[in-house]
Amino acid sequence: TFSRNALRKELRSRRRNLSTAQQNLASERLALNLLNDPELFRTRHVAIYLPNDGEIDPLCYIAQGRNRGIQFYLPVLHPVHRGRLVFSPFDEDTRLTPNCFGIPEPDFKQGLKRPPWALDAVLMPLVGFDSDGGRLGMGGGFYDRTFAFTRYALRMAPKLIGLAHECQRVEALPVEAWDIPLHAIVSDQGKYRA
Repeated sequence: TFSRNALRKELRSRRRNLSTAQQNLASERLALNLLNDPELFRTRHVAIYLPNDGEIDPLCYIAQGRNRGIQFYLPVLHPVHRGRLVFSPFDEDTRLTPNCFGIPEPDFKQGLKRPPWALDAVLMPLVGFDSDGGRLGMGGGFYDRTFAFTRYALRMAPKLIGLAHECQRVEALPVEAWDIPLHAIVSDQGKYRA
């Protein structure tokens, strides 16, 4: 049995070892799976991420989703409420700068932010997942803290959907009390309902 940290290291290595061709094919397949998902047909305000460290790339989906009228938002580290995220509109003209982790994000001071409860769906990266909808993130807890309200406010909760390469799936994940459950996980090979 792996500890969460050892499992993170192993699964991050798996996704980083994918070739450019494998990454590109996974991105195209992910876009098709998301575009054909009936739960996402009516979404208009969707949080997304820019790929980092071998994460599955949602850029194909973003390009096609914009044609369907979806407004995308990127997570931004909140400068005052440490460990939480806010969401800034993201389009072709959005200016990005690296945050403290080196991940490009919009400037916190630029433009209006969308509160987490006002999003229709949140498509978040994963380090690992299991077929029961368990997720393993990077370990910072940003998404867990930001969406902790979903445990109590189901009507106002966006759909929380993890995105990952199929090679990041494991048989079972250790789940902690603070882990916010997902509605589903979508990979390049299909969808897993939580």
